Amino acid sequence: MMTCMQEDAGPGASPDLFAELYPELRQLAHSRLRKNEPITLLDTTSLVHEAYLRVVRAGKQDLTDRSHFRAYVAHVMRSIVVDLVRQRRAERRGGDQERVTLDTGVLDPNRPEEDQIIRVNDALDELAAVDERLVKVVEMRYFGGMSELEIAEGLGVTERTVRRDWEKARILLASALK
Repeated sequence: MMTCMQEDAGPGASPDLFAELYPELRQLAHSRLRKNEPITLLDTTSLVHEAYLRVVRAGKQDLTDRSHFRAYVAHVMRSIVVDLVRQRRAERRGGDQERVTLDTGVLDPNRPEEDQIIRVNDALDELAAVDERLVKVVEMRYFGGMSELEIAEGLGVTERTVRRDWEKARILLASALK
């Protein structure tokens, strides 16, 4: 399966690096999806492969080392989950489908879990307006599963700066989500 993806890799893609990190990315995707599986309807393999395809399509030239690659894939995974939730919400609004009113209140088109994903994404977008590095730290730590040392190396800062950024981001996100 990996050889097929490696052959399709375009310029700037890192098929060897992806192949090396594939088990780690699958494990990370599995741990993130386990919490949100009913929301996203994605499986681990689909998320990792979609992330790979987006990385290849983006043609990023600077994804040659492990830290940068994982940081970018973490950002991409976040985008995939948010895009899927938004797509499902748009489909639920019906498009050209005939509307039927239910008076039972059994079906809630906006599930709280989906609302939470969108709210977190919006809060991260607001945080990016304040400090882009804080968002990168959150993405690398939560979506990328990276350690403080790996994040520090990827961003070119100290571990202490990463710890401060993480705490600051958590406080700002908690206040934005209230």
